[in-house]
Amino acid sequence: MPVWRYSVEVEDESKVARAVVRDVPISLKESYEILKVVKGMKLKDAEALLERVVKEEAPLPYVRYKLGVAHKKGLPSAFPKWRSPVGRYPVKAAGEILKLLKNVKNNAEVKNLDSERLYIRHIAVHKGRYMKRWMPRAFARATPKVRTTACIEVVVAEGE
Repeated sequence: MPVWRYSVEVEDESKVARAVVRDVPISLKESYEILKVVKGMKLKDAEALLERVVKEEAPLPYVRYKLGVAHKKGLPSAFPKWRSPVGRYPVKAAGEILKLLKNVKNNAEVKNLDSERLYIRHIAVHKGRYMKRWMPRAFARATPKVRTTACIEVVVAEGE
């Protein structure tokens, strides 16, 4: 059996909360673009942003995987750090990451951390398993159907 570990080491376990989700059927590339924006934010601000993305009220800037992606009005002014007019509304991935953030918030409350002062110290996405299936076709042939998954981990800590 595999041994799962977080990709970041923490000095004091009592001051941080962690959560992980494995093999979620979402796009690795969309997850990367979301996590790039969310990293370092306050937890409540990140949850509010992702709720707006799920409702398709606020687009997220795409910086790395942006070929063929349309421009969205007001993106460079909304996210001046990224200065990218290219963006999308990754609803499915944002919903799964929002669930993960709510999970880590509950984990922090169990450890008696102040939920108003929590910030996202570390958040990362890794490749998950590929689920390969076969779809029957005409003339006794078959076409592979490949579904990708992603593993996401988050560590939150109390900030000032």
